[in-house]
Amino acid sequence: MADNIYADPTRRHDFILIFDVTDGNPNGDPDAGNLPRTDPQTGHGIVTDVCLKRKVRNYVQIAKEDMEGYDIYVQEKAVLSQQQGRAYTALGGKPSVAEARQKMCDLFYDVRLFGAVMSLKDNNAGQVRGPVQFTFARSIDPVQPLDISITRMAVATVKEAEAQGGDNRTMGRKSLLPYGLYVAHGFISAAFTKQTGVTRDDLDLLWNALQMMWDVDHSAARGLMACRGLYVFSHNSPLGDAPAHKLFDTLNIRKRDGVETARRYEDYIVERPRIPDAYVGKVELTTLVDG
Repeated sequence: MADNIYADPTRRHDFILIFDVTDGNPNGDPDAGNLPRTDPQTGHGIVTDVCLKRKVRNYVQIAKEDMEGYDIYVQEKAVLSQQQGRAYTALGGKPSVAEARQKMCDLFYDVRLFGAVMSLKDNNAGQVRGPVQFTFARSIDPVQPLDISITRMAVATVKEAEAQGGDNRTMGRKSLLPYGLYVAHGFISAAFTKQTGVTRDDLDLLWNALQMMWDVDHSAARGLMACRGLYVFSHNSPLGDAPAHKLFDTLNIRKRDGVETARRYEDYIVERPRIPDAYVGKVELTTLVDG
């Protein structure tokens, strides 16, 4: 792994993540009855950065279960002040905020990578600015959310059964997209990896998570989701040698001729990203997933 430049925490990295969804809801909007999130002006689909980080956390929690240094701070039913209390206990009960903050980075993978606001009254551990950040993912084309009626051949209580006269049938709703191809962008700051103690193993785990997290997140609501592209631009210097948007702009995705409504990945032509001529020798591109 030592030769993998994309896992070098002393370099700046910018990356492109492409994924798709078929007959599923990639990120429900609680303000819209859990319909898939969309941009109201353009109709393009949206998946939030928080949703993507949640999937990474869930993958790491499974892949590194009970391994020291890979616990997850923000997890289901967690009490955050109690999580921070673990750092206080490990440091003898009365550490400084700076000591508690560093111990939280040592204990929790997601604090080390994504940062956290931990300045709570109990067990104050300050704030950590995470070196790994995501943008929202946006679909290539406008999407059409569907709200479909479904039935269940049972009821929850005897009272419901009596009210229906024995016809134990209940109605429900299911929100989904027939198809959507999404692109997200990400950034890894070498300055902040040094502060939080991110290692090569941590970055290798991140790249594995972005490829495999879809397969540990299957549910009836998600439909079929898959990583379709993961491209990492690694700069020669910690501060970077090219503007991220110049690198990201080299990716071009468009529908194939004759395709009016895309319903699968093969309906698109994906022109892979590349290093612009002005930055050849300064930035290296690694393709981890391609199609």
